[in-house]
Amino acid sequence: MRVIIQRVKSSQVSVNGEIVGKIGRGLNLLVGIADTDTDAELDWMVRKCLELRLFPEEEEGVSKAPPGEARWQKSVQEIGGELLVVSQFTLYGDCRKGRRPSFDRSAAPEIAQELYNRFVDKLRSSGIRVETGKFGAMMQVSIENDGPVTLLLEREAT
Repeated sequence: MRVIIQRVKSSQVSVNGEIVGKIGRGLNLLVGIADTDTDAELDWMVRKCLELRLFPEEEEGVSKAPPGEARWQKSVQEIGGELLVVSQFTLYGDCRKGRRPSFDRSAAPEIAQELYNRFVDKLRSSGIRVETGKFGAMMQVSIENDGPVTLLLEREAT
């Protein structure tokens, strides 16, 4: 399983010009499901996404860190942030050979959708507000990246 985490001031996803998911401050999660992923990978990834300290400690909206020092002390849960979760099978595109990416490691759509839905359900069970895109659709994602802070999380089946 691969997740691109982006700390955002706001983010939204549209399908055919219609906004289907929109958040304020929080995390934009681009989610790729591998053909070997299980609940073990989902559980690990949910915990990481919810508990990673990616936000500065603030007092009345102002960072307590000295200028130039970003002290990441708070998780998305601790700041009362939101999540926008977007399926992204292309995270498993392998471009090492030829001129077209191979998606052999991506889970089949029906399996990926089931795992993606379980991932979203597990995030929602934390009580945090979670918005999503539309699985399998052509989507336009607008991101107001904060920082910018962008990280890649990867958990391979063992």
